[in-house]
Order: sequence, then structure tokens, then C-alpha cells
Amino acid sequence: MISDAEFSDWLIDSSAIRCVLVDANPIISGSSTPFYLSSRIFSDEENSLQYDPYIIGRSLQVIEKIPFNSASSISFGDVAIDNTDESRDQWLNYVWSNTNIIARVGDIRWNKSDFRIILNGVVEDIFSADPFTLNLKIRDKLQRLNAAITEEKLGGSTRNKDLLIPLAFGEVFNVSPLLTNPATLEYQVHNGAVEAIKEVRDNGVPVSFTPNISTGKFTLSASPFGKITASVQGDKPSAWNKTVKNIIERLVKNYGESNNQFTSGDIDSSNLSAFESSNSQPVGLSINTSRQNLLLTCESLADTLGAKMVMSRTGLLQLIKIHLPAPGTPFDIDKTDIVADSLKVITKLPVIAAQKLGFVKNWTKQESLETGRPTEHKDILATEWQTITKTD
Repeated sequence: MISDAEFSDWLIDSSAIRCVLVDANPIISGSSTPFYLSSRIFSDEENSLQYDPYIIGRSLQVIEKIPFNSASSISFGDVAIDNTDESRDQWLNYVWSNTNIIARVGDIRWNKSDFRIILNGVVEDIFSADPFTLNLKIRDKLQRLNAAITEEKLGGSTRNKDLLIPLAFGEVFNVSPLLTNPATLEYQVHNGAVEAIKEVRDNGVPVSFTPNISTGKFTLSASPFGKITASVQGDKPSAWNKTVKNIIERLVKNYGESNNQFTSGDIDSSNLSAFESSNSQPVGLSINTSRQNLLLTCESLADTLGAKMVMSRTGLLQLIKIHLPAPGTPFDIDKTDIVADSLKVITKLPVIAAQKLGFVKNWTKQESLETGRPTEHKDILATEWQTITKTD
């Protein structure tokens, strides 16, 4: 087995015979079909596989970005495939979109198990950059999450039959439940079991209700006077999911398009566990009657903690939080450590003299409530966020 140190030495070895291996899986006639492509003639003797040396050019450049003020990204160059003799024209008729692809780099004298994965992603599609080449456009696996979180509607025959069943994660304040059965005054706050339905209000006034936490529903004890809202401790398949890490992991594994959902094999469990140990703040998320994008929602959740959701080159979901390093022994970086003329100012971050943060979101703003409640209570229900401001 090639060690990491030996691999690093090989990267700068002028005698190395470098080779790229690509495992792709297009869909042909409805079936996923493995393709084994390489940049040189290579035999995988461990698995009795022969790679086809069709890859040409200097493709598969990888660029990773984790910016402060926008979504993270990892981009790849196209995989260029020789088609000079036009023998692979039919590849354009195969289904490549959203199929898995893995690329490895190593030496043709090695076993495949000694190669290192340089990308684990999905194919966006196949195209032809010129008459003699086919190109596989690669993107990271986060794009599998680029879909609606849920499309499940209530159904039945009530006037709400075409509305989406709501979802609630963590602790959410003052959400608008879905009326599922007008005859029995049954409402739903989540499509599944919840930790608790803490309080139900009618125009801001707490009312009597009977919860069913196993279904995420409750029934009122009397006909409502006005707008019904509820405060909920949400999604609980077994344990209550109330942190950024747990909610994101729950969403990517169980929501979105079923054929693109992540599995445990797509998750960097050690990274997420370490993130959870230092970022255990409770949060809340309500998805109510309108379509929300799964990828954007997860990125937004991570952003509430100043973190970024990324895919590693090996195709594992990670949560990265940019922060100052822990105190340690200082050391100097001098000119012997830096490539000549490579250090330059890319950008200068603007000074922010004040920062206002919102917390405890009110998911249903209710202004001008005509109730006998104290003014400060009505103000809370009329305001979207509780806030705190820091200045320097």
C-alpha cells in the first residue's frame, strides 16, 4: 500500500508514469452501466478489469472555494474523451446527467487501490467541444440536493388538498399549521412524529387542544375565532433533531428527490461529529405550504453559525467553520517558505462597525391583534425576529 508520504514524493518524481482512472456509470436502455476509462493503458488486476485509454488532454483541474460571504464551491474541468474515429458517437445518446463519477490518479505500475481519489462527483451531462472529442462535464455531489425539499401534498377532497404538508425541524415559534380535516378541526404541523406541540393560539390567544405527537397533528377543542398558530418542537424520527448538523443530515438523507438522497457513505461522519461537539446551539426551521430548495435551505442553516456546507474531493459532505486557530506556539513564515512573488492582496474585506443578529424567528407575523393580551406579547407576535446588536 502506498503511504501518504510516498504519494507526496511520487508527485514530484520525474520518473513517475502518471495515469488518471475514471469510473463512470451512464444509464443505457434504463440500466446503470459501468465505464472504465483511463489516460493510459491500465489493467486493474485486483478486480480483473481493463481500462479503456480514451481520456486525452490535461483535464480534471480542481478548484475549491470557501468564501466568507457566499456559498462554497468545488469545480472540475471536463473529462475529455477521444472520438477521432467517431466510434463513440452513440455515447451522446446515453443518459449521463446526475450519474456518479469517480476519478483517481496514480502510476500505471501501481495497483488501483494505491491510486488516490481526486474527485467523487456527478456528471452534469455529455457534450462535444469539437468534432473529435466528447466531454463529460463534472460537478460536485451537492448538486444532487438542488431540488425541492418536499412535493408531498395533503390530498383528499378538502380545499387544502393541493397544499404541501408542512415540515418543522428543531424548535419553531408561531408557525401556521395546515388544516387537514375541517370536520374534526384537525391540523398538522409536521409530516411525521414530533417532540412536542407546546402551545396552540387562536389570534394570539392560547387555546385548548389535543396533540398527536406521533403524526405531527393536533385537534382543537372548539371552533377557531381567527388565525391558528402553534409553537412546536419538531421532527423526531427517533431522537429530536434540533441542531444544524442533525437537521442538515436529516434533510440530505431523507428529503429531496429520492434517487438523489445522500446515504451514510456520502457523509464525513467524523467531520460532522466534531462540528456538532462545538456547535450544539438549537435552531428551528419551518417549511410551510410552499416549495423550498433543499440545497439552499441547508446552506442557509450552516450559514446561521458562520459555517459552510462543502463536499470534499472524495465526495463526502462536510461542515466547515472558518475561525481563528487555537492558541499555540507561534512560528515565523519567511521568504524560504513562500514561492517568489506569489503573495499578493486578492481582496480587502470592508470594515463592519455594527452587526445586528436575529433570533427566535416568528414564522407567522400577526400585526394589529385585537386581543386582551399584554402589549409586549402582541409586539412579539407582530415582529419577525427578536434581535441583538453589537457595535465596535
